[in-house]
Amino acid sequence: MINFLKNILTDKEIKNTALNRLFKIITGPITILFITMFLLPVEQGYWYAFTGLSALSTFAYLGFSTIILQFSAHEFSFLHTSDDGGISGDEEHIHRLGDFLRFVVRWLTRVVSVVFVLIMAGGYFFITQKGETTVDWVAPWFIYAVFSALVFFYSSILCFIEGCDKVAQTQLIRLKVSIGVSIVLLSLLWCGTKLYALAFSLVISALMGFYFLYRDFKCMLLQLWQISYVQSYDWKPEFYRLIWRYAISWCSGYFALQVYSPLVFNYYGAIEAGQVGISMAACTAGFSIADAFISSKLPKINMFIAKKEWHSLDILFKRNLLLAVVTFSLGTLCFWLLHNAFYDRVTFFQRFMSPLGLGILMLCWLLQLLTNSLAVYIRAHKIEPLYWSSLFWSLYVFGTTFYIVKNYSCDYLFLGFLSGNILNLPYVYYIYRLQQKIDLESR
Repeated sequence: MINFLKNILTDKEIKNTALNRLFKIITGPITILFITMFLLPVEQGYWYAFTGLSALSTFAYLGFSTIILQFSAHEFSFLHTSDDGGISGDEEHIHRLGDFLRFVVRWLTRVVSVVFVLIMAGGYFFITQKGETTVDWVAPWFIYAVFSALVFFYSSILCFIEGCDKVAQTQLIRLKVSIGVSIVLLSLLWCGTKLYALAFSLVISALMGFYFLYRDFKCMLLQLWQISYVQSYDWKPEFYRLIWRYAISWCSGYFALQVYSPLVFNYYGAIEAGQVGISMAACTAGFSIADAFISSKLPKINMFIAKKEWHSLDILFKRNLLLAVVTFSLGTLCFWLLHNAFYDRVTFFQRFMSPLGLGILMLCWLLQLLTNSLAVYIRAHKIEPLYWSSLFWSLYVFGTTFYIVKNYSCDYLFLGFLSGNILNLPYVYYIYRLQQKIDLESR
């Protein structure tokens, strides 16, 4: 246990990633409380209409950030950061990394100019149809939409930098930005600025993000941008080969996990929907913290693969997978034991699902943690063989869940999720072992 805690506290990559995620988990309920205190019900509706419409921008990602990180990590594996903050090492890989940065910027520019303009215009006409003349929403919406595009842009550049073995630094930047955004958001709500609080929180996010990019990585980005003019490479075949596969996997998982709230609300009622929602949020939070052990090492995993250092790769991956599983298992087990002991006596625990339903859900997310971790290892080879299994998994989960809500109590809601993971995990593990075998044969 001492070594376990020491590993968390001394590893800046894990620590900063976990702190960033933990801060967001803590501030979420506080923000909800402030919204209910300082917004009228109709203004609260606009608030969530803004965030709901903005959520459409997640389709601009479609695994793009992961691909950026993977590609930059594979090139940076043959390079290192010099004392002045620039990049040193093999000239060929410096040129490739610089040209890939230019490719990323061009791709981001196209996405922002198309997807976010459509969201801005479409959101305006959508809200206008239901709009209340008493609510000042037009200016906040356009500010929010414009700066959400800028946040998407700098966040993607941070993923590129993160791939250059800068996880600790980029996660610290994200944490600082999150703190700044939360302070501004809550302060402006307190001051009665209504929807402008949401809009200007994104202004702060964009300004802080670009400031830290300039302050911490100016030398590296400027060097790579200048080098990108020297030589060009065709990234499209490899990039496009992955992006549509990632899109299928990403969309499959996204929609499968979004189906629960509307189904529960429709078939069981609002109270049960609230219990399921908060139970999902708690398990997702635990998953997010445990997953930091894997996600914080993603650049190093990619770099070991690029350099064919298979022994170092296996040691790093297996150690951090064990830490992730232990963290999630201990955390959820402790909470479930408390929940089971006090469920009938403490109102707080009655806000969650029953001990049976919550236990099934926790087991689901444990298997999901294992599946996601193995998928990270596989995809770090710049391949995506799991898109069809992801699609099958999502259809299976949706179909079984729909059958359960029509025929069984809410306690058994997640049996489809659980059985889907039980079916999917062996296949993912088979692909993982097959990839390990291919790696060993390539020595």
